[in-house]
Amino acid sequence: MTLWELFIIAVGLSMDAFAVAICKGLSVQTLKPKHALITGLWFGVFQALMPTLGYLLGTQFADYIVAIDHWIAFILLGLIGANMIREALGKEEEECLDCSFGVRAMFPLAIATSIDALAVGVTFAFLGVKIVPAVSFIGVITFALSAFGVWLGNVFGSRFKSTAELAGGAVLILMGIKILLEHLGILA
Repeated sequence: MTLWELFIIAVGLSMDAFAVAICKGLSVQTLKPKHALITGLWFGVFQALMPTLGYLLGTQFADYIVAIDHWIAFILLGLIGANMIREALGKEEEECLDCSFGVRAMFPLAIATSIDALAVGVTFAFLGVKIVPAVSFIGVITFALSAFGVWLGNVFGSRFKSTAELAGGAVLILMGIKILLEHLGILA
């Protein structure tokens, strides 16, 4: 997997965290640098932790599934992407999150926004990706986008939330298709 492909996956995975960070930014009256730092750290760490856990699980089963790993990557990335697109296009409006940046507020948000990264970690195991640099990169990208999202939400409001989720979902689906086509020999 190239650095560019990893960057695209990292940005796609970060879109849920980015969207939630926008809502966190909306929830504060006076934005302080610590708000962006706290949000970026929570989301960045969990976005790196979850694919690591998925990778560890995936390596346990990789020997059994190596013949169909590209199909698994395609299906997992496609399902995650489709779910993100469904959420982005959903008619129901989510309430913005409360303004707390404490553990009780941030821990469940960090888990919720990184669950899809667990499945990507399983995919990384099947593809033989070097996990430490990959998850470090994903964590840094998520940190940056989440910190920026808090600021953006505070300044511009909620109009970017669905667009971010929609773009992230599309990117993950396209990466799944690319992996499948490469393994089938259609794409060089």
